[in-house]
Amino acid sequence: MRILISLALAFTLSACEWSSSDGNEGYTCSNRDQKRFVRDAADYWYLWNDLLPKKTKVSKFDTPVDLLDDLTSVQPLDTFSYLTSAVADAAFFGAGQYEGFGFSRKFLASDDVRLTRVFTGSPAEAAGFARGQRIVALDGRSIADIEAAEGIDAVLDGATVEFTLREIDGVTEFTVEVTQDIVTIDPLPQTQLIPTQAGPPVGYLELAAFINTANAPLETAFADFQANGVTDLIVDLRYNSGGLVATADLFANLLGGAVAENLTFTRTLYNPDRSEDFDTETFFELLANSINLSRLVVITTASTASASEIIINGMEPHVEVTVVGDQTFGKPVGQIGLVFCGAALRLTAFETVNANNVGGYFGGLPADCPVADDLDVPVGDAGDPNVVAALGYLETGACPAAPAMRLQPGAEPEPPLRPADLRGPAWREFAGAY
Repeated sequence: MRILISLALAFTLSACEWSSSDGNEGYTCSNRDQKRFVRDAADYWYLWNDLLPKKTKVSKFDTPVDLLDDLTSVQPLDTFSYLTSAVADAAFFGAGQYEGFGFSRKFLASDDVRLTRVFTGSPAEAAGFARGQRIVALDGRSIADIEAAEGIDAVLDGATVEFTLREIDGVTEFTVEVTQDIVTIDPLPQTQLIPTQAGPPVGYLELAAFINTANAPLETAFADFQANGVTDLIVDLRYNSGGLVATADLFANLLGGAVAENLTFTRTLYNPDRSEDFDTETFFELLANSINLSRLVVITTASTASASEIIINGMEPHVEVTVVGDQTFGKPVGQIGLVFCGAALRLTAFETVNANNVGGYFGGLPADCPVADDLDVPVGDAGDPNVVAALGYLETGACPAAPAMRLQPGAEPEPPLRPADLRGPAWREFAGAY
């Protein structure tokens, strides 16, 4: 499989300059030239560059971030382009590291914030945080008061925050002060072989992010699946908001290399000005650990995005794919990485479609079997409603009775995760690079 042009397509400006010998006008690290770089990169690479003004005057904007926000406002669908620290960007995609507390959360109602996951070894874990706990107060203020003022995200940008949490028993509370630190994501928190009444076991894996550190564990997991004759696989992507193209390609090959070798996985399409040189088609490649996949069940939530959605969409023309959980986030486009003056510009530059040219799912991919994410139960547990539904579907071919997915006003999905950006430490909105 040829690697798609994406994160590999990162232009580094040596000594803060883009060399004129490359056929480009030179840039320095002055505020003006940083803004010029953002403007010119958008004119050249932006997927919707036909909507951009002809030559934006950079002097109208105080910072490159302000300029980028204005340029991308021409396309309401684009909530994905951003500027971040080049160091934070490399640490996140390369080592799965970011600065934060080490948890993710979502609103079940306008004043009911629950922890959805807590990363191993994080400040949050050390402070006693656990999935399903409710954030009652931050710095002594109720969630309702904070949401009526600056919003919870602004408070969570603080280096040190006092949390009051309520346990899943709904009664016990504790208060603890937590300081942000470097968090390292375990990309593959768990795999399982689930016995069946007859035939080989069902494979299960939870993939947290498409990052470099996922590659070796994925190879190991699929070697185990292959050795045990796994043909039905449950992939838990409920909080996976994307990541590296290369890792997504590897995962696709492990899933589909044995059943769709040399067939199309995805097509990557750039703006009309760049399409002749950069549009790319990728094909499944048979790897040593590719399994003989028959049926794929993917567990999703509204935070499942980007590369996770590409896996679902790209596999569907080739094997039976069933989505259990909630409708996905909706990100059928991806960013290139442009590095300059200590910053990384993640600019939406391409869209992806599958072998049947299906894409454009900005509204998300629907769940075939709608199932609520029960925060009182550990992910992947035998009593996890999503796992129960996935196994039931594989056994009977039928979905459980569909529940109402969001009953309470003010409910919203977990914010996707991305590395700390130039506007402060922020784990909260990673839209992925794919």
